[in-house]
Amino acid sequence: QQEASRKLRYSASQIMRLAQQLYEGVDIGGETVGLITYMRTDGTTLSNDAIEQARGLIKSNYGDKYLPDAPRIYKSKAKNAQEAHEAIRPTDLSRLPKDVARYLDDRQAALYELIWKRTMASQMENAVLDQVSADISDGTDDVVLRATGSTIAFDGFLTLYREDKDDPTEEDDEENRRLPPLSEGMDLKTMDIHPEQHFTQPPPRYSEASLVKTLEEKGIGRPSTYASIMQVLQERKYVVLDKRRFIPEDRGRLVTTFLVRYFPKYVDYDFTANLENELDAISSGTVFWKDALKDFWRDFKAAIEDTKDLKISDVLDALDEELGPHFFTPTKENPNPRVCPTCGTGKLSLKLGKFGA
Repeated sequence: QQEASRKLRYSASQIMRLAQQLYEGVDIGGETVGLITYMRTDGTTLSNDAIEQARGLIKSNYGDKYLPDAPRIYKSKAKNAQEAHEAIRPTDLSRLPKDVARYLDDRQAALYELIWKRTMASQMENAVLDQVSADISDGTDDVVLRATGSTIAFDGFLTLYREDKDDPTEEDDEENRRLPPLSEGMDLKTMDIHPEQHFTQPPPRYSEASLVKTLEEKGIGRPSTYASIMQVLQERKYVVLDKRRFIPEDRGRLVTTFLVRYFPKYVDYDFTANLENELDAISSGTVFWKDALKDFWRDFKAAIEDTKDLKISDVLDALDEELGPHFFTPTKENPNPRVCPTCGTGKLSLKLGKFGA
């Protein structure tokens, strides 16, 4: 989901719809053939058959130097990974992307190619990168420019597949920066000089890909629910997608602030992850489901009871305190935006209406 979002620019729900179509199968020569394994999984293990097939194809198509001595075995880093299913892979790796493309539409073909390449690359030899630091001068050493980064000594799996970044600026850190092959004493020609000043930027807003990555790391949701989480956020107008980034809407800020203030336990990251653990324990038979429900309901009912006596004015005051700086941001032209523009003495504050704040 993350890579298809980055590379193919599809939304999470589009990706899962296309994957479902590939899984259910397409007509190839009068026979319906499922092209990929089950896609709602974060499993990372491949069957022995798939590994053998991948290794055979790597040897014949790329040569011995791209084939590791032993098969690659992976463990999931995701919290609460559900690895009952095999990793997402083509059902038959000998169905090359170019061969099946004529049976698929462009978007299905692009997703199949992505899955095929990732599966094959996962069984290929490591790439070898040399860390390089280059000092560049005009010979007088009056001005020395330094470039640090890495050069590719052997491309390994990179010959077939390179992962994208959520944010192009991520490439700017010194370890990831790719440099062309350089040798000591080589002549360089000045092409352009750009004097640029850089300021520290705030972290970028989440894209669908980086939000899926964060949900996975924090153990929130499952591969089967990531797409619907994205959809609900937008349908309820909590966020809006702008230039492929999620921008919070006022309604989203209000709901979040209210929940964090009055139901902190239930919007805590660990609560969600622990509940996922408990569900796993129920499915494995170590926890009885009625006990889990009883424990949840006891605390949740108490939290609801605590909010019954809240006056709407109390809630508004709390929201006003938290969100005031957002809704009433001081500027050079208007250093005190809370002063009533009509009478000049009253103070503007937050009120809730049918369409938000």
